[in-house]
Amino acid sequence: MVGDEVYAGWEEIYRDNVDRVYRTLFAKLGNRADAEDLTTEVFLAALRPLRVAAPVGQVRAYLLATARTVLAGHWRRTLGREITTLDDERVEIAFTEQGGLPDQPDRVAAILAELPERYRKVLRLRFLEGCSVKEAAEELGVSVGNVKVLQHRALRQAARLAEGTQP
Repeated sequence: MVGDEVYAGWEEIYRDNVDRVYRTLFAKLGNRADAEDLTTEVFLAALRPLRVAAPVGQVRAYLLATARTVLAGHWRRTLGREITTLDDERVEIAFTEQGGLPDQPDRVAAILAELPERYRKVLRLRFLEGCSVKEAAEELGVSVGNVKVLQHRALRQAARLAEGTQP
């Protein structure tokens, strides 16, 4: 299906695009459960505004754009909610008396402390202070494109650290 063809209905839209949307999200998240949850969010978010009579190419483009929006919201919620304070000092993860990990904010702060300073700064500006990409670029003295690259790399490295795959 391509070109000016249209889908017969929502079931066909879902069947034809669910794997594409899931793979896109999984590639960014590296986490099956989150990718599945966000895939569901994408289709729920697209349910009202998406026209079934739109050409297949437009439907696919809209779903992938919606996936990017849902993913950005996920990162904002995840990083913004879990971090209460951020010290520039290196934070050590201390085990609780029961032998488990401490509260999530401490864990997130510890992960951020492991990141290079530029990565910490871009995540702090974008997610904790709510700066736009343009505002973060001005603050850091770099281009908008550079902020996007730094943010992507910072999130990817933070995810690796969170999963314990970073040396």
